[in-house]
Amino acid sequence: MAAPPLLLLQDVHLTFGGTPLLEGAELSVAPGERLCLVGRNGSGKSTLLRIAAGLVESDRGTRFVQPGATVRYLPQEPDLGDFETTLAYVEAGLGPGDESYRARYLLGELGLTGEENPARLSGGEIRRAALARVLAPEPDILLLDEPTNHLDLPAIEWLENEIRGLRSALVLISHDRRFLETLSRATVWIDRGRARRMEKGFAGFEAWRDEVLAQEEQDAHKLDRKIEAEEHWVRYGVTARRKRNVRRMAELANLRQERTDRRRAAGSVTLAVSEADVSGKLVVEAQRIAKSYGPEPIVTDFSIRILRGDRVGLVGPNGAGKTTLVKLLTGMLAPDEGVIKLGANLQMVTLDQSRASLDPAVSLVDTLTGGRGDTIEVAGQRKHVMSYMKDFLFQPEQARTPVGVLSGGERGRLVLARALAQPSNLLVLDEPTNDLDLETLDLLQETLADYPGTVILVSHDRDFLDRVVTSVIVAEGNGRWQEYAGGYSDMVVQRGEGVTAKAGPAAREKPKAKAPDPQPAAVAAKRKLSFKDKHALETLPATMDKLTADIARIQEKLSDPALYTRDPAAFAKLTDAAGKAQADLAAAEEEWLRLEMLREEIEG
Repeated sequence: MAAPPLLLLQDVHLTFGGTPLLEGAELSVAPGERLCLVGRNGSGKSTLLRIAAGLVESDRGTRFVQPGATVRYLPQEPDLGDFETTLAYVEAGLGPGDESYRARYLLGELGLTGEENPARLSGGEIRRAALARVLAPEPDILLLDEPTNHLDLPAIEWLENEIRGLRSALVLISHDRRFLETLSRATVWIDRGRARRMEKGFAGFEAWRDEVLAQEEQDAHKLDRKIEAEEHWVRYGVTARRKRNVRRMAELANLRQERTDRRRAAGSVTLAVSEADVSGKLVVEAQRIAKSYGPEPIVTDFSIRILRGDRVGLVGPNGAGKTTLVKLLTGMLAPDEGVIKLGANLQMVTLDQSRASLDPAVSLVDTLTGGRGDTIEVAGQRKHVMSYMKDFLFQPEQARTPVGVLSGGERGRLVLARALAQPSNLLVLDEPTNDLDLETLDLLQETLADYPGTVILVSHDRDFLDRVVTSVIVAEGNGRWQEYAGGYSDMVVQRGEGVTAKAGPAAREKPKAKAPDPQPAAVAAKRKLSFKDKHALETLPATMDKLTADIARIQEKLSDPALYTRDPAAFAKLTDAAGKAQADLAAAEEEWLRLEMLREEIEG
């Protein structure tokens, strides 16, 4: 006989004006059960979790918690209040019979000392302190809303193992597929106000969801055909007994009402990237670059070539210097040592996932248009901002909504909408998956796969990295970075382990494995640059500069919107010249790189 539920929600209804958010939703949590809540942004997942935690009261329905059962809830945006230290904050969440040592133990495992001032913590540190507070009591029911937000990969993998070892029942909301697949044993799908349950973990969710939606489409088609047949009878049927006619008319009215009441599945986000002109074949060339802040090395002796079309992921623990390395590679920061060379005709767009550039007082429309009119240019075409908003699931009535009142998922979609509208051939994405629902993540992945430019991606989402990137750059400690071919899982196989916590002093002293010589020293000593090669090495930089200037001059002429109408022949001639100049520049860059590497090999 199954154990009675620790937590039970029945027939939950909730409306915040307009369309009901929850209509008869139910949730049952048995001892030790592992549930994940999934659904579109705005479907009511977080609201249902807050009702389960007793923080929000539904309009109708019942909530039952077994007497004596302990419940701990982690919100999306934890508030540490006025506590003097993180240890005091965590200890305040302990119950009378809880072990006090777990507060300090968990803080230490999560990289905190317990003496930190909560008012001065970063977003990631706040999340770690809040996790320690809800995990320390080992509650009967653990309610977690996006627990991996702002955590680095070592912390995410530690959290997986810690939760797996708990006896607590779990209800989990997360955008991290790998995290959901690892921890869930049943799935509750919040869809159009109702909660549908599948007795399998998240790994089987998408196939099940597609089957449910396909069955709904089939049922809707049958309903439409039945209404059509009844309407035909109303118009052309032979008059029968009056009572029978009244009954059939009432049934027709009921069928029409059923079709009217049927809530259709939420639409999907439509993503399109505004593409700039093609960049040169070489996008970034870094040669033995180094960067330090004080005695702490951030980057040491790092070299890489990023070519057009590459999708490079950066991973490492918080504080390893991922953002600094991205700034070095994109020319926003000068290295202390080494050389950074950027390719020709680069147009970079950075996805500001921190959302620091969003003004909370500015409306959604003005954020997208910059306050200039009511149209926006996307993929080379002018588009009304209302239509573009709908592509990202924003409703027309939200047009004048201040950004500050949008949910985390809505702000994430807004940042994405603004970034993708700008022409680019180099996308720099910093944690793009935060707060996005799984369907939007799928579409973003497909969009990046079709993107003809180059992508540099910083992410802690292992599944997203596996699906998107062609190589992974990993922080090895003490400022050392190493590139591995393939996605995150491929990197783990090659490296023998995943990303580990930031290395301590002992790990930093670990000697770096010496790479094998590309050729015997005796052979290298005999080689030397020919006179022709030396001359090319000296003159190619000036040639590349001239070609870059020529391309800029041609593009300036082509930017005249009236040129094609006024002089089609000149337009065609300039277009051919631009194509030839870009091809010549790419060839010159390749030759210079070959000769420069040969010179370094011989001299080294």
